Amino acid sequence: MAHHLYVVEDVRAADLKKESIRDGFGRGLVEAGKRYDQVVAICADLTDSTKISMFAEAFPDRFVEAGIAEQDITTVGSGMAAMGKIPFVSSYAAFCPGRTWEQIRTTICLNDQPVKIIGSHAGLYTSPDGATHQALEDITLMRVLPNMVVLVPCDSVEAEKMAPLMAADKRPNYVRLARGASPILTMPETPFEIGPAYIFREGHDITLVATGTMTYQALVAADMLAKDGVQAEVIHVPTIKPLDEKTILESVRKTGAVVVAEEGQIAGGLGGAVAELLGEHYPVPVKRIGVRDKFGESAQNPEELLKHFGLDAPHIAMAAHETLSRRRD
Repeated sequence: MAHHLYVVEDVRAADLKKESIRDGFGRGLVEAGKRYDQVVAICADLTDSTKISMFAEAFPDRFVEAGIAEQDITTVGSGMAAMGKIPFVSSYAAFCPGRTWEQIRTTICLNDQPVKIIGSHAGLYTSPDGATHQALEDITLMRVLPNMVVLVPCDSVEAEKMAPLMAADKRPNYVRLARGASPILTMPETPFEIGPAYIFREGHDITLVATGTMTYQALVAADMLAKDGVQAEVIHVPTIKPLDEKTILESVRKTGAVVVAEEGQIAGGLGGAVAELLGEHYPVPVKRIGVRDKFGESAQNPEELLKHFGLDAPHIAMAAHETLSRRRD
């Protein structure tokens, strides 16, 4: 049995490298600019924070600083896309899509324009900034929009691969980026395409489905479960929409129980998507791990918040045991 597919051998190594996911995406956007002359970037006065500064330095003639005008960058991006450009519009996720949802709906999705929306500083990894800046609702907001592709990279390496593929995609895209440094668990040779989910660890007792920073937590939880004799299969879902239903269903038909982990509101996110899928096609015990109808809080580091909200590896492992107790063998 292959315990680790596509990921570093020891996810619990003391010397596991960390980097902010937004840094990787910044490098990837520069690469997208090199590959495609049509790529442009627009930011709402957060150029350094969102790492769009990398693109601005490499391609100053293809960068627009719009100031604190999130609705404007959304509509300008749609107009530029209509004229043949590939716009990446960037702000904090609390503001875009948080403040710009109607403009995204009407000017981008309704017109099916291939604007790429970068929601930086999403989730609990924005730990020092507190509840106002910790966008926990963004996956839900974007998942309900027709034509929108929703992407959540698990680390900076995957984020770097993601940007050029977003540029090549003909649909509206939303990508969720974390602020704080998180473990790097994939490698340059780890495959990534928009659409597929990836089995990062094979198992037969329970399926752990995760996205973003929670994929690392799920892999650590799988190691913990293995010590209890439970072989968990870990599926990383970098594309929340469209969901890779085939990979998830094949795993769940094998294991018969599921835990879904995400670093955002539990209502309408990845857990909701998986529960909807299984409810229609293969009902089994499902436990969703996420923020349960609460706002975020301030903390010195993300780890404090993950523990506080029950999103860290020990909580995932406990949820797996509880879910297994409900499985009908």
